[in-house]
Formats: sequence, structure tokens, C-alpha cells
Amino acid sequence: QVQLVESGGGLVQSGGSLRLSCVASGFAFSRSAMRWYRQAPGKERERVAAITSVGNDAYYHDSVEGRFTVSRDNLKNTLYLQMDNLKPEDTAVYYCNVNLDRNYWGQGTQVTVSS
Repeated sequence: QVQLVESGGGLVQSGGSLRLSCVASGFAFSRSAMRWYRQAPGKERERVAAITSVGNDAYYHDSVEGRFTVSRDNLKNTLYLQMDNLKPEDTAVYYCNVNLDRNYWGQGTQVTVSS
């Protein structure tokens, strides 16, 4: 079955960096576009970044453009999100996502940015 397992979240000061990872299994990772979403308390889940199956193109939400970088290692079935110059408004639970027959989600990893 499809599994997505995120890691790498934590508490960081404003201006700091974190690198999230998502290990995928149960589907053809190398043939699937992947996405990162986040959800802050009291807010709707929003798409943060996306990457094509071969990693040759990416999308970023306006609020993270220039600070976040999405990448993937298809040999390791792993999706990454490098987050630099973090801001308190980046505080959220971050989720890995793939859309196959339906949307699949990981359990999420908490990112907290203190001011």
C-alpha cells in the first residue's frame, strides 16, 4: 500500500533552516509528481511546493519562493524540502502528498519557527 513518511521537522529560530524528507513506498515514485503541503492552526491546508516526476520543473507558493527548494532522489524514493530563511509564519504541519487514484498523505511533521 502507499506510504509516505515525513521527517525533519522541529523548532528553529527565525532566519534558520530545516530540511524535510519524505520516504515513499507502495507506488511508482519515479513516475509520480510529488507535492508538499502545510497546514497552520485554524487555516486551510495549502500547497507549498511541487516537483515533476523527473525533477526537471518545480512550483512554489508565492510566500516561499526564493526561500524553499523542493528536490527528489528517485533512487532513494525520497522527496525533500529545503527551507531557508524561515519565518514565524512558516509554522505549520508539513505534509508530503501524491495524487494517484486519490490523494495520499503522510502523517505530517511539525515545523515551528520562533521569532
